[in-house]
Amino acid sequence: MPTDCISYQNSGYFSPLMNDYLNQKKELHSLYHHFPTLENFEKQIEEKKINFNGNDNGNSKRETLVSVLEKQYSKYDVSVAVLNNIKLLNNPTTFTVTTGHQLNLFSGPLYFLYKIISTINLTKELKAKYPNYNFVPIYWMATEDHDFEEINYFNFNGKKFRWNAESTGPVGRLSTEGLADFLEIYALEIGGSTNANVLKKLFEGSYIKHDNLADATRYLANSLFGESGLVILDADHQDLKRKFIPYVKEELLQQTSFKAVTETIEKLKDYFVQVNPREINLFYIEDNLRERIIFENGIYKVNHTQIQFTETEILKLLENNPEKFSPNVIMRPLYQEVILPNLCYIGGGGEIAYWLELKSFFSSVKVTFPILLLRNSVLLATEKQNKKADNLNLTWADLFSKQTVLINNITQKLSDYPIDFTEQKEALKKQFERLLELANHTDKSFLGAVKAQEIKQTKGLNNLEKRFLIAQKRKFHDELQRIIDLQNELFPNHSLQERQTNFSEFYLENGERLIPQLMSQLKPLEQNFNIVTI
Repeated sequence: MPTDCISYQNSGYFSPLMNDYLNQKKELHSLYHHFPTLENFEKQIEEKKINFNGNDNGNSKRETLVSVLEKQYSKYDVSVAVLNNIKLLNNPTTFTVTTGHQLNLFSGPLYFLYKIISTINLTKELKAKYPNYNFVPIYWMATEDHDFEEINYFNFNGKKFRWNAESTGPVGRLSTEGLADFLEIYALEIGGSTNANVLKKLFEGSYIKHDNLADATRYLANSLFGESGLVILDADHQDLKRKFIPYVKEELLQQTSFKAVTETIEKLKDYFVQVNPREINLFYIEDNLRERIIFENGIYKVNHTQIQFTETEILKLLENNPEKFSPNVIMRPLYQEVILPNLCYIGGGGEIAYWLELKSFFSSVKVTFPILLLRNSVLLATEKQNKKADNLNLTWADLFSKQTVLINNITQKLSDYPIDFTEQKEALKKQFERLLELANHTDKSFLGAVKAQEIKQTKGLNNLEKRFLIAQKRKFHDELQRIIDLQNELFPNHSLQERQTNFSEFYLENGERLIPQLMSQLKPLEQNFNIVTI
């Protein structure tokens, strides 16, 4: 079994911005608050305690949060761990660690698991370090998103299973009607083993026995992680949004987020910018509608509709019906931090990248900015795959390389002769340097002929090098093909397994051992890719 360790920075799968964040590059220090170390949570706790609990509104927000959660869990079988965690949220010494995720069908790609496990495991580490406080893991369901095409499928054994439905409003409110037919097709694919029957029952319990996608996803996540105390929140709720009214009002009247985030983006000009702010970063929301609010000629309009408001009318609507306002990707993080006693947000590289745009915005509205932690990344490998890697003398660094680089490097190692013609190229270069020196003492036509010959012979040597490499690849075809096959198994579609494959593919073989094994091995504060043998 390969034993080398791959850091996120050396994996080749993270952006320059994420690598610089993980390396704590000084140019990025102004874009985050405390870097995610166990020791830094002490400062974060003290600051959040003052910011969240420091007035009467703190108790009110906790009471509202607990009340909403109790209602949302009222029709589910709830573990003692979840019930205790919900009750603990009333306590001013209780704080949360949060991850968020879309309502992907049957959880979508594997990293759904890794986000939640990172969150649960961090709360355990925090409790061990700071026993006088309580820490509750929160899964924030992205129920207000409206991009159905991003979530209506999952991949299993290289096949895409797609839910053919239509949605124009917030996906959390979408009816699950029609998924019984989907289950029939999926059930045929996974077979009739004991573990397959567990998966069928889980899908049925989630999507066939619940009327909308939010309730279905809560059931699914609760079934997988309820015993670990995960608390699942649907923030698309009038009572929670009432606590957010002052910030929505400021957004409508002052456009604070646009001004602050635009200034921050200038500091990120050397990186790919994840999201760009709009002048108003709010949507108007109904069951079958989620459209941007825009401000034109003194009137607030709902994009692509005839709905419009004067300033007085929209502020009255906000006071009476705050549930009609939905934060976008810029405002949603603020909503989260306003209604939760949250210390840390755990997300993927893309999520952390857009959070880094928000620090100055949080400062402007005087809300504590959370610690930002990159979720655990994992490669699941079987004993058989580990043995193959050993037999082929491959390290994990080899397997994480781009396939063309990997094959070229292995061919170089297998070859009895050096494929690199650098020595010959240097010798040729020196020969022509002497010829050019001679040519400088003759006429310009001879000088041109020497330069042309140098270009021709250098090109010929490069071509010979390429042809020799191709010939050696043919010679070692069988061994190279085994390497390609192994890498393709571990990195489907030349991408990270965690971004492609649904958990059910591994559950079929590993059953109920899968999640406990992951929970026992993932350490959220470490910056290494986890290679987990299953």
